[in-house]
Amino acid sequence: MLREVYLVAATRTPVGKRHGVFKATRPDDLLAHALQSLLRLTPQLDRAAIGDVIIGCAIPEAEQGLNVARNASLLAGIPVSVPAYTLNRFCASGVQAIADAAMRIRLGEADVMVAGGVESMSVMSQMAGNTPRPNPRLFSESEHHAIAYGMGLTAEKVASQYQISREDQDTFAQSSHEKALAAQRNEKFVTEISPFEVVQRSPGLKGQVRLSKRLITSDEGPREDSKRATLAKLKPVFAARGSVTAGNSAQMSDGAAAVLLMSEEGLKRYQAEPIAKLVAYRVVGVPPEVMGIGPIEAITLALKAAAWRQDDLDWIELNEAFAAQALAVMRSLRLDAAKVNPVGGAIALGHPLGATGAIRCATVLAAMQRNEAQRALITMCIGTGMGAACLLEKI
Repeated sequence: MLREVYLVAATRTPVGKRHGVFKATRPDDLLAHALQSLLRLTPQLDRAAIGDVIIGCAIPEAEQGLNVARNASLLAGIPVSVPAYTLNRFCASGVQAIADAAMRIRLGEADVMVAGGVESMSVMSQMAGNTPRPNPRLFSESEHHAIAYGMGLTAEKVASQYQISREDQDTFAQSSHEKALAAQRNEKFVTEISPFEVVQRSPGLKGQVRLSKRLITSDEGPREDSKRATLAKLKPVFAARGSVTAGNSAQMSDGAAAVLLMSEEGLKRYQAEPIAKLVAYRVVGVPPEVMGIGPIEAITLALKAAAWRQDDLDWIELNEAFAAQALAVMRSLRLDAAKVNPVGGAIALGHPLGATGAIRCATVLAAMQRNEAQRALITMCIGTGMGAACLLEKI
């Protein structure tokens, strides 16, 4: 018999812009901080009882390569007896890690699991990684142009196919910033963020190394000046006569998050209070050239698996890879805009690829603790043509 899976705690680092506040910070240090902060939330937990640490990362190379999950676990002081592995499902890596951890608990293989995600886009010299070597056959017509259609071009194709205007995209982008700024002013992110101290080193006048420290407490992305008039001045990035710009696309970012999951037995053993239970998770494939529509079918399948109606949802975290694809998903499913990204989305808050799913999980759990959400959805499109959807219910 499959067991229930409970989410007990979650935390995340602030999200920094690419080459921003975390430009000189190693991603394994960001992740180690998230793991340490998570375990401080549950001091009664026997760390050696953790069944596994599963971490998502979309470009697992350079400083976030070599099984960054294990490296960060060791840096965080998690016992060496606790294993760890890194997985990659591109933009859904963080939520996939949570789903994999949940399955281990459902099957009775573990009572305590840690999952999360990490990404530093500052350590990458280019979007596809530092040494991309795609198979040439992936550029062929028969393979749906899986690589030839870069992310931005897929957004242009979705904008055209679903008739999403430039004006609508810019309006959506402005709204994302406005909601994020309002959430920051109202301290909505305080409980989900574990502030990170950045240490910078510089040469002194006498040859000594000077240290300066800065505590990062909030996301770097939201901007007061992201108004429609300003956004309208930006030129298309991916197509000469296109509508997708840097201003109506997700920000490239750095960040990490960690989530603690338990079975009912784990809750009793460690006297832990759950926040929510994981109800359903689904992933689907779609044509790579319109990868942004992935959430449409994934959401439908997840709701069916949970025996929920769309109206049952009161909080929807729809990752804003691009305003064009977010609007296409919302219009296709007729999602209630008031329920979508109530505290802003990736256009304002940033999208550290493999970490985003876990970061948005921390946001949902914080909303549940504020009694602002009962049934929530976390969903995103995925590069090369996929979509993921995860349903959580408050306990």
